[in-house]
Amino acid sequence: MSIRNWEEAVKWRRWALPMVCLLIGLFVFAGLPGLGHMNGGLVAQAAGNAQEKTVFKDIQGHWAQQEIETMVKQGILDGYPDGTFRPNEPVKVDQFVKMLILSYSEQHPNLERTWKGGFLEVLSEENRTILKQDYRYFNFKPAMTGYWAKPYIDVASDLNFLNKSRYSDFQAAMTRENVAEVIYYTLQETEFLEDAEFSRTVAASYGDLTSATDRQQKFIAEALIKGIMEGYPDGNFGVGKTVSRAESLVLLSRLTDKAERLPIQAQADKLQRQVPTVGGGQRIVAFPDQQMWDAYNTLQKAGKLRGTNYDLFDTTLRLYRDEKEKKAVQQATNVGATGGATEEAAIWLDPTYNTYGITVRLREGALARNKESIELFANELFTYDAIAFHRWFQSICTEVEAGRPLADKQAIVGDYTVNVLVDNDAQTVVFSIAVTQP
Repeated sequence: MSIRNWEEAVKWRRWALPMVCLLIGLFVFAGLPGLGHMNGGLVAQAAGNAQEKTVFKDIQGHWAQQEIETMVKQGILDGYPDGTFRPNEPVKVDQFVKMLILSYSEQHPNLERTWKGGFLEVLSEENRTILKQDYRYFNFKPAMTGYWAKPYIDVASDLNFLNKSRYSDFQAAMTRENVAEVIYYTLQETEFLEDAEFSRTVAASYGDLTSATDRQQKFIAEALIKGIMEGYPDGNFGVGKTVSRAESLVLLSRLTDKAERLPIQAQADKLQRQVPTVGGGQRIVAFPDQQMWDAYNTLQKAGKLRGTNYDLFDTTLRLYRDEKEKKAVQQATNVGATGGATEEAAIWLDPTYNTYGITVRLREGALARNKESIELFANELFTYDAIAFHRWFQSICTEVEAGRPLADKQAIVGDYTVNVLVDNDAQTVVFSIAVTQP
């Protein structure tokens, strides 16, 4: 090869080699079959592997490692700049509130967050309106100016999960009573509160409970009976102790996921029984005596006398005109609506105050439709004095149904004091029945 030809070849290689590399690169990024997909897959796999690695260097082997790593993947918690989580350090109020709010949201692939659908469904109509109107631009992120935790504290306060005026320092450590209080109010807004007497009975078994105030004992009892908090092996609840960052994650997991809660069993020998609640749940009720325990059995029998036109939730039997009314009332109850559709009669027990009751809305035919159920209940309750009660009950309902106004009344029937509350405009009568005090 001549020198001239050799020089031309070199020049060609200098020009052609970069062009070939450029073309290959264009094909890859343009989606050349196989190559582009493989490239994206490798990137995604690498990102996934990085996410699966333990994020914090101080949680390996920790008892709450799984909960910590799960919540990290969900974007609920953060660590410290030095790469630690410090699981055994006390959780601060602001940290706890942030994790509480984020626990009711879900993170999407683009890292944006929205409220969980199930969370919105259980909120009251008022709270749903608050989120829709006052927090329509809420982005679940800390404040970039001012106090970083303000957005989380504000929304938690407006949803009545906590009373922010009770905290003078949101960077203070959370005590077990503090956590129990937040759990109590959050449950009140998202679920239902358990039977107070039963809760107190369970909580009373902890030796240090008396060192808490009456108000704090109420919060602690609810958190215990829900299976969210538990005591220590020494038989104490731990009044005054702080809650660690790791412990707070476990408690929030139980609060937001019922499947994670500790099971609490009813004890029939202590007059405790599990009853259905609105929404398909269950709770345990402690009855004050055998008589009210038996009265609950009577409620079940009285409902069946109406075929399918009834429901029995908690300790209240609701009796309906027909299936249409039943569906309307249940729908209104499930969405937390007030007013509107109502049952035409109800027979109820109140274990906390040891009282019984019958409520009748005197629509056309209501007395006749529900007579058998009401009589069964009254017969079981008043026994030998049932005839006297039925006569009095019938005379009052007849007068109100006819539109003749009556004042509230009171009478002694056997061993009971019966208070009659009359709403003449709504043609509704309430018979509140309590054991006569000696």
